[in-house]
Amino acid sequence: MKENDCAIRGDGLWFRYRACGLIIEDGCVLFAGNNTEDYYYSVGGAVHVGETAEEAAAREVFEETGVHYEVDRLAFIHENFFPGEGSLAGRICHEVALYFLMKPRGTQALHPHGTSNGVAETMHWLPIEHLREYRAFPAFLADCLPVPPGITHIVSRNEKTGSKGRERQ
Repeated sequence: MKENDCAIRGDGLWFRYRACGLIIEDGCVLFAGNNTEDYYYSVGGAVHVGETAEEAAAREVFEETGVHYEVDRLAFIHENFFPGEGSLAGRICHEVALYFLMKPRGTQALHPHGTSNGVAETMHWLPIEHLREYRAFPAFLADCLPVPPGITHIVSRNEKTGSKGRERQ
């Protein structure tokens, strides 16, 4: 957690305000992965103090993909409640994430930087029609892609989950 992140950590509690980019190209959606976790997670991260969620989504997408994607629109608001595991073990966690649909570029070519907070990170294009076959979070995307019109609000409460947005509807 960085000093300027919109996040709180202490007294057994953890909260984060997160912005994410939904990048869809050729029937696939982009997810991130790393060598310390056994699942894929959405491209995004904490909103910084003084930054809008839309600005944070565009920044995070660039930081993780090396590509300047343009924001199309807000697609999902996700309130996620979960007990922490890993570095958040023993904490009660609450994350509010805004998912912005990014405008497609007509190519899956990326220029990833390779690390996020010192952890080697990789980008993965997962086929939307087979998304349920992957351990990919947030899991609600398997039921909500292609992105419906308007803004969808999702609340998830889960007994077993982690900090990257695992949930169930």
